[in-house]
Amino acid sequence: MIEIFTGFAVIALAVVVGYVTARSGLLGQGAVTVLARLTFNVLAPFLLFSVLATADVGALFSSLLPVSAIAALTVMAGYAVIARLAWRRDAGRTVIGALGSGYVNANNIGIPIAVYMLGDAAYSAPIVLLQLLVFAPVALATLDGRVNGRVSVRGILRSTLANPIIVSSLAGLLVALSGLRLPPLVLVPIETIGHAAVPVMLISFGMSLAGQRVLEPGSGRRDVVLASLLKLFAMPATAYLVGRFGFGLDPHSLYVVTILGALPSAQNVFLYAQRYRVAETVARDTVFLTTLGSLPVLFATALLLG
Repeated sequence: MIEIFTGFAVIALAVVVGYVTARSGLLGQGAVTVLARLTFNVLAPFLLFSVLATADVGALFSSLLPVSAIAALTVMAGYAVIARLAWRRDAGRTVIGALGSGYVNANNIGIPIAVYMLGDAAYSAPIVLLQLLVFAPVALATLDGRVNGRVSVRGILRSTLANPIIVSSLAGLLVALSGLRLPPLVLVPIETIGHAAVPVMLISFGMSLAGQRVLEPGSGRRDVVLASLLKLFAMPATAYLVGRFGFGLDPHSLYVVTILGALPSAQNVFLYAQRYRVAETVARDTVFLTTLGSLPVLFATALLLG
């Protein structure tokens, strides 16, 4: 289990570095926005292409995928119903909160967790695929509609094809499906650039915390608490119940989908909130709380099911 602590220590250090950098004023004003744009448009696309291009196709389309999809959709729909109908949140705020409750950190936390707790990094690949090729296009199209005033099928397609993260993921998937093995001359430079995405994203996240208080009054505490509770407890529980009673998964597969469901909210949620300037505090606080809270949840899951 020391490897899991090591993974979280790496994440914590990057966040602290970002926080200290912002407090010192080293990079000046607007640095968080610049880093967010760099990650969204350059670094993350390289990372996701390399992850998906080298993934095992069988693992990408295993029976674990529909279980994870149902669990995510269930908690996101639950959040949306409460936020939209009971609290009268606008579409943009509802989308960000729903993503916070069901869009998991399948990359920089999911991959190490898959390696150290599940024994194979490929287990996180189907979640990456599901989120980037299904959840992200719909969410980003809705956020685009908030900016442009309307949502359409054409808008969804246009935003999908114009999104560098989604385009790079599709390209990586096509490479994996084709069975093509990229030579080191091509793959290694791509991976090298992609490796910068995680630390830069985490540093940007840490910088956003400077001068801010988590769950500060007036910042959307109800939204954060609801999204965090759904992410930390409802999603892994739903994955377990759906996997056991709906799909009859074997014990190891059941353990896998529950662990994947217990992953914290993805930094991508904060990235999307920054990109569209909506519910940034909600996204930031949800990512922060679920990242801290996921550690005991993961350990409890391992003790009960591992």
